[in-house]
Amino acid sequence: MVNSTLSTLSYFILEAYMIVGSLKYLYFMITAMLFFVIMFANTSLIVIICMNRSLHEPMYIFLCSLFVNELYGSTGLFPFLLIQILSDIHTVPASFCFLQIFCLYTYVNVEFCNLAVMSYDRYLAICYPLQYNTRMTFNKVFILIILVWLYSFIKFLITLSLNIRLTLCGNVINSLYCRNYLVVKLACSDTKVNNIYGLFATVVSIFVPLLPILFSYMKILKICFSGSRQTRQKAVSTCTPHLVSLINFSFGCVFEIVQSRFDMSSVPSVLRIILSLYFVILQPLLNPIMYGMQMSKIRNTCKNLCFYKMSTGHRDTV
Repeated sequence: MVNSTLSTLSYFILEAYMIVGSLKYLYFMITAMLFFVIMFANTSLIVIICMNRSLHEPMYIFLCSLFVNELYGSTGLFPFLLIQILSDIHTVPASFCFLQIFCLYTYVNVEFCNLAVMSYDRYLAICYPLQYNTRMTFNKVFILIILVWLYSFIKFLITLSLNIRLTLCGNVINSLYCRNYLVVKLACSDTKVNNIYGLFATVVSIFVPLLPILFSYMKILKICFSGSRQTRQKAVSTCTPHLVSLINFSFGCVFEIVQSRFDMSSVPSVLRIILSLYFVILQPLLNPIMYGMQMSKIRNTCKNLCFYKMSTGHRDTV
């Protein structure tokens, strides 16, 4: 479609689905299973944290925000993937395409900011255990969570408003889903403002969460080296899942940025597709497993809940 503006451009074509071919039912089953596991695991942990008063602590409230974000990001992608896999015509309405870009990019930003806030929470808990409850109050927790989500939404509303004004001269995107940079590349109008703001937003998205994370872990390491064995054990048990989550998500996002900006034709197409979905598949799967297994309070609550269900079920059958 040539010489089309956004006002007349009604849809985009997603070219990456061309390789699905006869395996579409297999891909559909795998994607549906992943979506079910992600939704079940994250929803279960949200319910457990909300229903159990012993888990109404800052660390678990931040985790709840993290799990809500996993549901948000997954909902913005998986139903769309399932429809597209089974479809013979891989098109997406222009309005939905921009909505998906907004959802996925805010998901990424909220994830990093959540991890940054959680690192600050761990810093206070490990370095100032006696003052922790006065420094990290429930009001402060909710303010931090609101700021994380509000900041992410405002930042990408600006991106969305800049994209909408573009004149587009094409509608073919070589991807499984809508990506901001690939849409901007279709523009035949001046994209200078988009490129400058895109670079600014990328730098801000990296450094705003990175600075508190680096600060927190430098302080935690200092305390660990000079503190007791119990302090080191507490730091390892609470920081390990956070660090694994941070490194894993960073890897997926770095590949996504590299793939969008540089020529990746030398990388096999199947591998490119898998890695392009990495940040929105593995992270929502990994976080519930890691935090559910590593955090003793969550693990014990899950065990008690299972034993309670089993015992009540046994009494009903007697």
